Amino acid sequence: MHTIYILKSIKFNEFYIGYTSNLKLRLKQHNSGQSFHTKKYAPWKLVYAEAYANEDNAKDREQKLKQYGKVYSQLKRRIKRSLES
Repeated sequence: MHTIYILKSIKFNEFYIGYTSNLKLRLKQHNSGQSFHTKKYAPWKLVYAEAYANEDNAKDREQKLKQYGKVYSQLKRRIKRSLES
């Protein structure tokens, strides 16, 4: 299973979009400082995930969320309550 995910920093108003084939391990890596791009905003909490059977579909979705602000904005509106908690 391949997953795209959105993390929210617990201490800062920062979000991170990523892709992984092992979500539990990847979240642990983000929170332990093993990821260069996210270590300064740790700890993180998972606020959204989408699972895909096909790796290419997951990577395409991750890229669309990162590259197209409107796609990301629409998703943030859909998960507004998750982002606030």
